[in-house]
Order: sequence, then C-alpha cells, then structure tokens
Amino acid sequence: MIRDIPRFSKHNYDVLIVGGGINGAAIAYMASLVGARVALVEKNDFASGTSSKSTKLLHGGIRYLENLELDLVAESLKERYIQYQNAPHLVKKLSFVIPVYRNETRPLWMMKLGVWLYDLLSGPYRLGKHNHLSRERLLSVAPLLAQKTLVGAVSYYDAQMDDVRICLENVLMADVKGAHVANYTEVVEFLKENGKCVGVKAKDILTGRSFEVRAKTVVVTAGPWSDLLLRKDSKKSAPRLRATKGVHILYKGQLSDQAFLLQSASDRRVFFVIPFRGHSLIGTTDTDYEGNPDQVSVDDADVDYLLKEAARVFPQIAFNKDNIITSFAGLRPLVHEKGSPSKISRKQRIEKSFSGIWYVLGGKYTTYRAIAKECIIKVLPRLSRKLPSDKEHPLFGSGEVSVDIKQAALRFGVPSETVTYLIGLYGSRYWDVLKMIDDDSSLRVRLCECSVAIRAQVAYSVKVEMAQTFDDVYLRRLQLQYNDCPSRQCRHSVENVFKTYVA
Repeated sequence: MIRDIPRFSKHNYDVLIVGGGINGAAIAYMASLVGARVALVEKNDFASGTSSKSTKLLHGGIRYLENLELDLVAESLKERYIQYQNAPHLVKKLSFVIPVYRNETRPLWMMKLGVWLYDLLSGPYRLGKHNHLSRERLLSVAPLLAQKTLVGAVSYYDAQMDDVRICLENVLMADVKGAHVANYTEVVEFLKENGKCVGVKAKDILTGRSFEVRAKTVVVTAGPWSDLLLRKDSKKSAPRLRATKGVHILYKGQLSDQAFLLQSASDRRVFFVIPFRGHSLIGTTDTDYEGNPDQVSVDDADVDYLLKEAARVFPQIAFNKDNIITSFAGLRPLVHEKGSPSKISRKQRIEKSFSGIWYVLGGKYTTYRAIAKECIIKVLPRLSRKLPSDKEHPLFGSGEVSVDIKQAALRFGVPSETVTYLIGLYGSRYWDVLKMIDDDSSLRVRLCECSVAIRAQVAYSVKVEMAQTFDDVYLRRLQLQYNDCPSRQCRHSVENVFKTYVA
C-alpha cells in the first residue's frame, strides 16, 4: 500500500470517501469491487478514532431487544456470522454469561426470554445455543462472582473481534482492488461549482502541502467529526449527531475464562467484563459528549464508575487503579435523538446534502458491511448491480491457512508460538511478514519479553500497511499497548526498527 499523494490531483474519481474508519474503509473496498474509481482520505491514521475504541465485539446487540429494535438485531446477527465466516483469523466465537441478582431491574425470566429471542432472530446465523444456568452451576465455573442474592444466569454466544485489523484489512483490500488511499490527509474545504460539490481541497498533514482531489461524488464517513464537515459544506447546517462517550479499561489479569454481561447498580445500563489478551476488558460507559472529538479522553469519573461496578460483581477482587494496564475513550456518532444515551438507536442513516455530498451517519461496527452495501446502492446505483453476494467479502488475510507451524518456525528461525501468533493476526498473510526475514535476519528477533511479536512486523507495518508514525505501529498495527510491560522495552524496540524503515 503506497501513500502516493501527487496521484490524487491527476485523477477525476467516481467517488471520494472522507474518513478512514470502518465505514469509510468498507465503502472504499466495496466501491472498488464494483469497478468505481475510488479515493479514500483520512486526516489521522486508519482506525485511529472510534474504530479502534470499541468493546472488540461483533454482536447482535442483545440489549437492543429492550428497545424493540428487532430488525437491527437480526441484521447485526447476520453480519456477525458473515464476518465470522469471512475473517476467522480476526473474529472468534465467545460465550457470554448474564448473572442475575435479586431485585435487579431485569429479572431472570426477562433474561431467559431475551436469549431465547436472540437465538430465534439469529436463525441460520447462530454461533451457539443459549442456555440456563442454576446458581450452583454458575458459581462452579465463575467462583469469583458475588454470591449474595444471586438467583441464576443465562448464557449466549457472540463474537470477539480485532477492530483495528478488520478496518485496516478493508483498507488494504480497497488498495488491492485499485483504490487510491492515504492517511494523514485532511479535507480543508469542499470544492463547488454552481453550488454542487466536485471535490475537496486537502492538506498532507505530514508535509503541509495542499492539493485538490476531484470526484463526481463525495461521501463523508467521518464518524464523530461529521458535523464539523457538515459546517464546511454549509454554515447553516444543523448538527446531525449526538456523540456519546464510551470508556474502557484493561485490568491486569483475567478475572474469568468467561465473558460477562452485567447490570449496573447505579443506572439501568449494562456493561461487559471480557477476557482479552490474558487480561480483563471492562466497559463501557455511555455519556453525552459535546466537546471537540479530537480531545476526547478518559476521566477519573469514568474509571471510578467501571471499577465500582466491577467490584460489586467481583467482591473478592481488590480493584486498584494501579492494576489498570491501559484505558481508552471513543465517541459513538449516533444520529441525534432525544432520550438517554443508551436508548438512542444505533441504526445508520445515509443522507444527501443540497450540494450533493453524501453523509453516512450513525451505525454500529457489526453492520459495517451492510452499511457499505446500502451506501453503494444509493451513491453508485448503476454499478451496484455488480455487488458480490453477502458471503463474498474476503479480507486481506482471509483464506485457508495450511501450514506446518514447526517447519515454518525452523525455516525462519523463530519460535513456534510466534508463527501461531502471526497467523492469528495476519491470517493467510503471515508468510509475507516472515519472508521479510530473508532480507534482514535481525527481523526475526522478538521485540520484547512481554510479547512474541517480532521486529519483522514493524517493517511490514511501514512497507505494506502504510504506517507513518510510531503510534501507527505501536498502537494500531501491533496493538502492544494492551501488554503488561513494566520494562517498556517493546516501545524502544518498535521505535528503533521504525526509524530504520521509515527513512
């Protein structure tokens, strides 16, 4: 994937997509599949916003059943299954348990009804069968749970994903299919002729150089930044979004092999405690946010809320902020509605402004492929007949992986666990990473004792995956911030290799 800025001014594209989160990435990929000339620009790095700040789940949204959004849940369950089939290296089946305590707002009978309906709406796309657990059986598999007033539990299945890699692999596939893509490219203003948008004036953040990108159609997929672009389009535009902040913390150690959906005692929300990379991902909050999307951050109140709720359900754990490995905050770009944040629909809207610019608003990560398909049908109606079937959406690392792990490890001089790890991250492209060792034997060396990641991944991030900065590699391509690494050696190692290959 080449970041070739000069070429953007040499073409008149069928569609220019502004925003390199999951929706923009998927639309760019799908538009390229149907034969459109496509450009995609992102002002920061791909997946650097909301698309890397999720709960790492592809899920139907069991809590949306309360809002009677049965169509959204059914669509999400289907999309969850398609991704599970198409990207098995990035999407894994995960069992969830919902423990129920006496006097909670959602009694056990309601939870039993919910998981039954969830499976019913799954139809042929079910990942596993729901179940009912007695109090005794639950405590036998999750002994750290609070026991007092525990009534029983239900279990169901959803999927855990690598949100950053899914987004990045959509970008990579768009590039493979001929799209021109670039990160660190900010839209400064829209170009208009007779009131209609014909492209954008953009700036290369890395060099400060300005240039124009011409396109028949412009699609904005900027998530929480959409209202800012709406005002560039027309100063009279009313806000279309209601941003809500979601905070997660990664707590040291794995509280259970089981994932939990839990009811909050301080409000009617639900939150998750999920096994994640050997630790426990706890989240999320859901509060209104009215500030600059570039400045969203984790507040003490957010952390206190999550730790307090987790401590109530796991009273045997002495939760301490010192055991938080990392935390992150993201914004949900919800379509503006009244009511409590958790009740606002996650359904997307695709709207066209007076100047002809299309805006993709709202939506949830799980339905990104369906959102992209709807966008193509509206924006490129004549080409939409070429859309592939629902099951044909392979990602960059999709495809069968047939490998003798021990033989591959011997061939490149790396441990077997490193080969296994690379397959889980890159899928069928793992060999491309290992092949870099042939040109530089030092790339087989591990970055740090905290991980089996190797130096070749840093080189691959720069040469193939368009990483431009240290954070692009450390936080997104390799996601090493989730490791418990007191020595911080992995940071130094990434920096050293990055400097070598970015020059």
